[in-house]
Amino acid sequence: MTGTGAYNYINVLEKACDASWTRNSVIANNIANVDTPGYKRKDVQFEDYLLAEVGYTDSLDDEVAGADLDSLNATTYTDYATVSYRLDGNNVDIDTESSELAKNQIKYYTLLDSVSQEFSRLQAVAKTSGS
Repeated sequence: MTGTGAYNYINVLEKACDASWTRNSVIANNIANVDTPGYKRKDVQFEDYLLAEVGYTDSLDDEVAGADLDSLNATTYTDYATVSYRLDGNNVDIDTESSELAKNQIKYYTLLDSVSQEFSRLQAVAKTSGS
């Protein structure tokens, strides 16, 4: 069954979960450095990579099956490196970070739920084919 592509969606969802987990860590680091002079906000890029792999077709199944999982890795970058909100050079806004953290946590738990649903589907198929 592993060669059938039954895990294609799970593999892509796993990459999305990894990216969301990375984003959570980056946001937590931004919050921890809210008062650090000269600190610049960091962010994670993943959605553009995902869109490039699976977002431009009518057949999501085909795109997910052909997705290059090695290209679906989140990258961390400095956001607005030349912008500062304060005289000390820091560009972290605690309200923005708090809302981004909440949004990311919702996204992460939604992704985990999707992975769980995919495994439930596989389990249902295995039960019916084993009967």
